[in-house]
Amino acid sequence: MSVSKTLLIGLKSDQFRHPLDLQATQALRQIPGMDLVVRSLLGSVAEQFFYVQNIASSVLVGEQQLPHLHKLLIEACQILDLEPPQLYVRQHPVPNAYTFAMRGKQPFIVLHTSLIELLMPEEIQAVIAHELGHLKCEHSVYLTLANLLVLAAGQLAPIGTVIAQSLQNQLLQWVRCAEFTCDRAALLVAQDPRVVASVLMKLSGGSPSLAPQLNLDAFLAQARSYEQMSNDEVGKMLRELQTAQLTHPVPVLRAKEIDRWASSQDYQSLLQRRPMLYNGKADSKGGWRNW
Repeated sequence: MSVSKTLLIGLKSDQFRHPLDLQATQALRQIPGMDLVVRSLLGSVAEQFFYVQNIASSVLVGEQQLPHLHKLLIEACQILDLEPPQLYVRQHPVPNAYTFAMRGKQPFIVLHTSLIELLMPEEIQAVIAHELGHLKCEHSVYLTLANLLVLAAGQLAPIGTVIAQSLQNQLLQWVRCAEFTCDRAALLVAQDPRVVASVLMKLSGGSPSLAPQLNLDAFLAQARSYEQMSNDEVGKMLRELQTAQLTHPVPVLRAKEIDRWASSQDYQSLLQRRPMLYNGKADSKGGWRNW
C-alpha cells in the first residue's frame, strides 16, 4: 500500500461493535432456540446452494484472477485480523455487495460489477471491509432468518403472520443496527472517514460518469440537515416511517454516524495502541505478518 496503516492484530468484534447493534443482538439472543435452529437446519443447505451458485455464475477472485481485488481483500483481512473468505465478482447492473457465512466453512463475499465500476480502489476496499465486518461479528445467522421471514410471511396463517411480522420488525431493526457496526469495520480498514462517506455518497446518487463530479463536503452538510430535520416530533415520526421496513439505515445517517465515530476516543485508541505499517510491511520490531 502507498500509505501506512495500523494493523489490528487481536481485534475483537466487541471493540468496534456499535452500541445499538450490541443491544439489538442481545435482544435477539433472548429468543429461545432461534440461533440453534437456523444454524442446524438451514446452515449446510444454504451454504451448498450459494457455493454452487457462485461457482457457476460468478468469477472467483484470486492471485491469478483479478489480483488487484485479491490484494484489497487480503490487506483488509490482515487489518481486521480475519481469515480471508472467498471473493466473487458477479455481473449485475445494480451496485451492491453481500456476504454469507453460516457455519464458517465457506464464507464468501460477492461484489457486483457495477459497484466496482462506480468506486475507486480504496472505496472498493472499504466495501469489502464492510462485508468482512459481518463475518467478524458473525451476523449471518440473523441475516438469514430475516430473509426467510420476509419470504415466508405471506404463506403463514393469520396468527403466524402476526408473530412473523413482529419478529421480522425486530430483525430488521437489528439489521439496520448491524450496518452501523460494519461501517465501522470499513473505517478501521480505510482509516479515513471520507473514504467511507464517499462510498455512501456514490451509492446514493452516483454513476461512473457522475461520481467524479460529486462533492463530499456538500453531502456531509446534507447529512447534518437530515439530522436537524429529525429533532422535532414530526421529523422523528417521518424518519421512523421512512426506515421501518428498510434493511439499511439511510445513507446520510450512516455518513454522519461514521464521521462522528471517527472523532471518538474509542476509534482513536484502537489505532494508536497498534504498531504502524509502512508501505505494506510491519516494523521489524513488531513481528507482525507481511502484506
